[in-house]
Amino acid sequence: MRKQIAMAGSLLVNGLRSLFLVLCCLMVATLIYSISIDGLPFRMELLTPWMAATLVDFYINIVPFALSPQESLQDPIYHVLLHDTNEDDTKPKGKHSPIVIARTLFSVLGCLMLGTLIYTLLTDGSPFRKELLTPWMTATLIDFYINVVALSVWVAYKESNWISAFFWIILLVWFGSVTTCAYIVKELLQLTSQDPLYLVLVTHDNRAENSNMAWGLLHLVEYVDTNQPKIW
Repeated sequence: MRKQIAMAGSLLVNGLRSLFLVLCCLMVATLIYSISIDGLPFRMELLTPWMAATLVDFYINIVPFALSPQESLQDPIYHVLLHDTNEDDTKPKGKHSPIVIARTLFSVLGCLMLGTLIYTLLTDGSPFRKELLTPWMTATLIDFYINVVALSVWVAYKESNWISAFFWIILLVWFGSVTTCAYIVKELLQLTSQDPLYLVLVTHDNRAENSNMAWGLLHLVEYVDTNQPKIW
């Protein structure tokens, strides 16, 4: 059984590795093509209202990739997400909970993107117009949806069934970072304010296991600190 799980995990990792290698090559080719036919993107005339809205959407969507990451040999996605976390990440730091801060941050970012979409629709009309599809807008959209693929892999990993995963992925495709922020806030609301922030990245089973381990480590450290002989 373990051998079959290891083989399935290996196939999944190799498949995802190939997928993202292809997407990386696609993005590099798109950038080279856009520069060759339309020059550099750093020009004011390219910054139409919908290009600005797309850029805001893109940069909000990459914020989740900054969430901290621990290690597992059994779950390849878990391993990829959490390979850099150390034991210090399980201890609450400072007076303000990272979970509460993250809830506030992603709520604000979601509202910012929703406001940007509504404002752009009201001032510049529908985005489905041929004149908006400049080479650099096309390149930005390809870049954006490559990030959506990465987020979709994470959502599919986290969701307990394919119906809910499909639902959230469709929302990601249609509404971008508004959906990303709503999904992350939903997941953060399932954590307590004392939990380590990185637990939002993993499934509920791994989350429960690591939350117990984190609190065990914390209580052990507190016990050692309390009972350590004082040297005067």
